[in-house]
Amino acid sequence: MRALVQRADSASVTVDGQVVGAFEGPGLVVLVGVTHTDSEESAARLARKVYQLRIFDAGRFQHCGLPSGSREVSAADLGLPVLVVSQFTLYASTAKGRRPTWEAAAGGDVAEPLVALFAATLRSLGATVPEGRFGADMRVSLTNDGPVTVLVEV
Repeated sequence: MRALVQRADSASVTVDGQVVGAFEGPGLVVLVGVTHTDSEESAARLARKVYQLRIFDAGRFQHCGLPSGSREVSAADLGLPVLVVSQFTLYASTAKGRRPTWEAAAGGDVAEPLVALFAATLRSLGATVPEGRFGADMRVSLTNDGPVTVLVEV
């Protein structure tokens, strides 16, 4: 599984003109891709890794009662939201020609439950998790913070 993690000041995802998930203030936007060999274990492990990824500057959040000396903290440390959007194109191959292929991306029957488990695992860790709609044509808007964008793979 792959997750493209973006630190954001706000974000939303819209389907057919309706906002289906959003947050205001700091948080993460996570695009999640699934391949054929992924499992429930990899979905849960990726969720834990993403939520505990230390990519926020602690100095910006000292009012939150962080331990002194903290430099980099995670969304988990701060209780920040995580907007989850399924994204099969994370498994695009551009090795040949100019047209990407999607052969490495898992089909919806495999990917949808694993993306749902990824989101459920985040919730079980205490995150607020707005979501996109699996398989829908979505419009994702965000204000990048940094920008900080990290590709995480398990």
